[in-house]
Amino acid sequence: MAIITTTKRSERFRRTTPPTCKYWQAGRCNRNPCQFSHSLPTSPSNVYYNANTTYKHSKMASSSAKKAFKKPENCALRAVEYRPEAMSVEKPTKCEQKAVADVEDVATVAKCEQKVVLIEKTADVEDVTTVAKASVGKSRNICKDWMTDNCVHGDLCQNLHSWFYGDGFSTLAKLHEHNKAITGIALPAGSNKLISGSTDGTVRAWDCNTGRCVHMIHLNSQVTSLISEGPWIFAGVKNAVKAWNIQTGADVTLDGPKGQVLSLNVGNDILLAGAEDGVIYAWRCSFESPFKMVATLSGHSKPVVSLAIGCHKMLYSGSMDHTIKVWDLDTLQCTMTLNGHTDVVTSLICWDNFLLSASSDCTVNVWVCTEEGTLEVTYTHTHENAVLGLYGMTDAEAKPILFCSCKDNSVRMYELPTFLERGRLFTRQEVRSFGIGPGGLFFTGDGTGLLNVWKWLEEPKVPT
Repeated sequence: MAIITTTKRSERFRRTTPPTCKYWQAGRCNRNPCQFSHSLPTSPSNVYYNANTTYKHSKMASSSAKKAFKKPENCALRAVEYRPEAMSVEKPTKCEQKAVADVEDVATVAKCEQKVVLIEKTADVEDVTTVAKASVGKSRNICKDWMTDNCVHGDLCQNLHSWFYGDGFSTLAKLHEHNKAITGIALPAGSNKLISGSTDGTVRAWDCNTGRCVHMIHLNSQVTSLISEGPWIFAGVKNAVKAWNIQTGADVTLDGPKGQVLSLNVGNDILLAGAEDGVIYAWRCSFESPFKMVATLSGHSKPVVSLAIGCHKMLYSGSMDHTIKVWDLDTLQCTMTLNGHTDVVTSLICWDNFLLSASSDCTVNVWVCTEEGTLEVTYTHTHENAVLGLYGMTDAEAKPILFCSCKDNSVRMYELPTFLERGRLFTRQEVRSFGIGPGGLFFTGDGTGLLNVWKWLEEPKVPT
């Protein structure tokens, strides 16, 4: 946070040079000559607001969960812009107060002599020059030419020459043995083997110490989902779910689903599989028989592509029919249908008392339970591209982080509940799977078959 103070402004600023070319700032202007300026302004491009306006930090109101999610003020890495809540102006001492509204630049500031204090809320700026430089810094997108070793701009390139940006985490290893999309990553309890499944028809086991593939199972079908629960590993294939027990060596095939099994989850001691025929198949585990089918949950008209287990023994299912259905895991009956998306509901996760849903309609919806017992959208976060997956974990400081895999081959990282962007991961093809390990480890699998190992970094300790 920086404080910029301007005193004794007795004259109205007037623009004597053309405005700065925004394409030049982004390094993409191809006009010669250009009618706009190719240099930074000498005075800060900020405006001043009414003296009675003050900035206050937003906090979650205990009386209403809806106030937890608010659209963040995305003022980092850009010049100071018109935001009443981001600045405070002291009352003039020698002139009459006058509200300043609908202003675009400092040219409309009143002629009165006043002292103005501007508080930048999120950008860590030190002075006006730093603010200006931030607006013309590198973009948050990876350089496509750099990805193919064809970028000729070097350090002057406006796009990133890195597979990620952000602080507090780093990449540890790249495991590339699959030759098609990785659709599931799991780390079974009590095991030092990382398990991955792929549409190349294989399930691989990786040694967590060496990073080498130590075992591979060939299946006669694409693996389109994979999870672990206790010592069990489950893989969704065509017309079945394959199950392996890493302790006993048991190998079980659960028949019943029709078409590809696209999603898996476990809740209330029930294995749930969302299939291509729009049905959710349920098996209960017992001592007499490892798995016994207890129900088929029908209701969706198109394939079920996402499943999430919430509090109060609730199951949430997302489908290509654009709906979310809520199921009671005790009765295995549908209790409500949610209509908040206009395209495929690609992913669902539960965080605290909220349900988060992602869709190909480029949105992430945050649902909250109302007093009437229904669910309604309390916040919608919009992306430029379709959102393919949602994954959640905490960072080294125990802050909840939401990972959003997008169609543009990036993964956006957001702090919850503010949705402030923490960083981005980049891949050659979209990330289709995510896994969490101990000690701050997390894993991503992309469409090329590459499995990336990442780690949250601990904050440096101050010596005592």
